[in-house]
Amino acid sequence: MQILDSLPDKDRHAWAFVTRTVLFDRFILEQVRQGADMVINLAAGLDARPYRMPLPPMLQWIEVDLPELLAHKEEVLQGETPVCALERVRLDLAEGGARRDLFAELGRRAKRVVIVTEGLLVYLAPEEVGSLARDLAAPESFQSWVTDLASPGLMRMIQRQIGPHLSQAQAPFKFAPEEGPEFFSRYGWRPRDVRSTFQTAARLRRIPFLMRLLAMIPESKGRQGSRPWSGACLLEKALPGDVRP
Repeated sequence: MQILDSLPDKDRHAWAFVTRTVLFDRFILEQVRQGADMVINLAAGLDARPYRMPLPPMLQWIEVDLPELLAHKEEVLQGETPVCALERVRLDLAEGGARRDLFAELGRRAKRVVIVTEGLLVYLAPEEVGSLARDLAAPESFQSWVTDLASPGLMRMIQRQIGPHLSQAQAPFKFAPEEGPEFFSRYGWRPRDVRSTFQTAARLRRIPFLMRLLAMIPESKGRQGSRPWSGACLLEKALPGDVRP
């Protein structure tokens, strides 16, 4: 909240966060309907999906985040009841060995797992994202992954607008790959569906009319380059022959 309060025009882009939430909800529900029996939300933060979404009671929902954050979350949600089987794991995801052990353990407990990383990867360096992606591809039951992505063009725009504020909070944005969703192809994942935040916001009527007209222009689901673009991506486990060097 302190970071948010320090940002200029902090409410100007609220539509983007609302739209990202909608896209993640849709992807997760789609995967659950198709048979996912576990959702692993990495860096879950204050996400409340296990309390508000129409999820089956037997679905295993695992939240992973830092101990102090989860302690605060449990205090805030005290007295609330989740709709599914919710479990919280206190772990620093930067500890590679510990996270690989956790992924292996959770992988043995489920037949089809969907991973969720909402608002996480942008804070990681490309090599850190690659290492995490490779670890997530290791368990056989980890079959799909929902994440958000920004283009280099959007990253440059954000850095001009609020870069100093993020750096002062020791939370700079780092990840906006030139390859777009294809970045993950070399780590055992391939893009299955990519949804533009801007175009989805236009369909939801979350942006002004003139901006909705701009959203009618077709856009690529691959490389975005200098275009200020963000979106939600559904990745699926790649077959061995599909992994790119």
